[in-house]
Parts: sequence; structure tokens; C-alpha cells
Amino acid sequence: MDKRVTTFLQTRPDLQQFIRSNPIWYRFLARDPNQLAELEKEAKVFYGKTMPQRLEKANDRVQLLGMLLQFAETMKD
Repeated sequence: MDKRVTTFLQTRPDLQQFIRSNPIWYRFLARDPNQLAELEKEAKVFYGKTMPQRLEKANDRVQLLGMLLQFAETMKD
């Protein structure tokens, strides 16, 4: 693997963990070190850090809070 890639990965432990979980990326980066941007995109999807995933998680929390409030309201009666 290219020296630039290894030094970049040393600064990003989340990407190191992603590569360890998906070893095919060792091959991709060894063949084409310019795929670091693609690696970061895939890691964001893997860790749930994309905007749609964050919005879905926030929506789920709001729904849960609404259900808890509704449950508390029914228990109050």
C-alpha cells in the first residue's frame, strides 16, 4: 500500500476500523490510492453518518418520545 495512504489511515482510526471490517478495501487502495474519497463515503454509510441516516435516527427518537408521552398521558388517567 502507498505510504500516503498508510499515513492518512493512521490519522483516521475510524477508517482503519472500517478497513479491518471490510478487507477488500486493502486491495482497492493498493491498486488505486486515489480511492480514498470513495473509502470515506463507504465508511460514512457503514457508520450511519450520512444525512438521510441521521434524519431517520432523529425521526425514530422523536417518534419514541411521542409514544412515551402518549403512554404517560394514558397512565395519568
